[in-house]
Amino acid sequence: MVAEIEQVRKPHPKYQIGSGKVKELAEIVKEKKAERIIFDNPLKPVQAYNLAKATGVEAIDRFQLILEIFAKRASTTEAKLQIQLAKLKYELAHAKEKVRLAKKGEQPGFMGLGAYEVDIYYETVKRGIHTIQQKLRKIRKKRRLHRARRLELGFSCISLAGYTNAGKSSLFKALTQENVPIDNGLFTTLSTTTRLAFLHGKKILLTDTVGFIDRLPITLIEAFRSTLEETIFSDLILLVVDFSEALEMIEKKISCCFETIEQIEASGIPIVTALNKIDLLTEVEIQQKLENLKNLVPNPVPISAVHRLNLESLKQEIAKNLQNYVKASLSIPLNDETMSFLSWLHNRTHVQSLKYKADTANVVFEAIPPFANKVRNYVKEHDGTFTIIQT
Repeated sequence: MVAEIEQVRKPHPKYQIGSGKVKELAEIVKEKKAERIIFDNPLKPVQAYNLAKATGVEAIDRFQLILEIFAKRASTTEAKLQIQLAKLKYELAHAKEKVRLAKKGEQPGFMGLGAYEVDIYYETVKRGIHTIQQKLRKIRKKRRLHRARRLELGFSCISLAGYTNAGKSSLFKALTQENVPIDNGLFTTLSTTTRLAFLHGKKILLTDTVGFIDRLPITLIEAFRSTLEETIFSDLILLVVDFSEALEMIEKKISCCFETIEQIEASGIPIVTALNKIDLLTEVEIQQKLENLKNLVPNPVPISAVHRLNLESLKQEIAKNLQNYVKASLSIPLNDETMSFLSWLHNRTHVQSLKYKADTANVVFEAIPPFANKVRNYVKEHDGTFTIIQT
């Protein structure tokens, strides 16, 4: 960024800003040799066209900038398709106006549309949207199969959520010992990554998701629905917050996260808040911020993902809020088939005790309810006994 200007007034229908500010903007563009103008608030096509005509450079808004950043960060087929979908939906909403303006004369950002008639261009965009939606439906079907498979495995699912650049991927790496892309840029993670992690002896599945942003456009929420869906089907949301930022900024970003969680219909799922980057704060600052945020964040735990500080406390808080485990005991006759079953049980649940008595095996274990029911059915079919000890 080479310069910044601000104006507080009602949006001007022709330019978004007043005509006097447009002249000032044009002078800044010329003086600073700026290549593009970016508006924080939405621009109508006619406003972008008029600004480009007045300044000689392309004018875009915040939504278009976010799309460009997403496009550069996208690495998976799904993420690329989702970004294309968001772009096309944006184009569809502005198609008629953009074609009309393109025919008036070429301006930066309005080239290449003059040959299209409105209805042809409009139908081309609609067909593009339909094609991408079909491809995404196939990906979502595959994701549902993966989700069903995870349920069969008997593991709880935890999703990392939070504002972009809060340290989600660093925490994911610390909890799973997996290497994932980490840097200080925006939107490093645009598609989900799921890995196995251990939580006090229990196996869990941890998913890193796309970062939330302030005033996330609804079109992007819809486009990334299949990615954000992982949060909806989680047993717990691990909300990651950059605790080193100013208190006012933390409060604003937390509110944004909760709004997005509500928008994707994930409210009601237990939340644990990881207050990250405490290595950048003094003990006094940590305590002061905790006091100020105590009524805003659910189940807060101050941590440093990079330096692995307080991760055990975080794991304890997660375990405490994973309320869907049941404790059960079973007794089953010993034979070759049940020995294989006991090995399978060890791999899929948290076995607390295993005792052999005469020709039977007695087991106490913890598992999620659907998996415990699966174990119950197997035990009953093989002349064993099954008892729920604690829910």
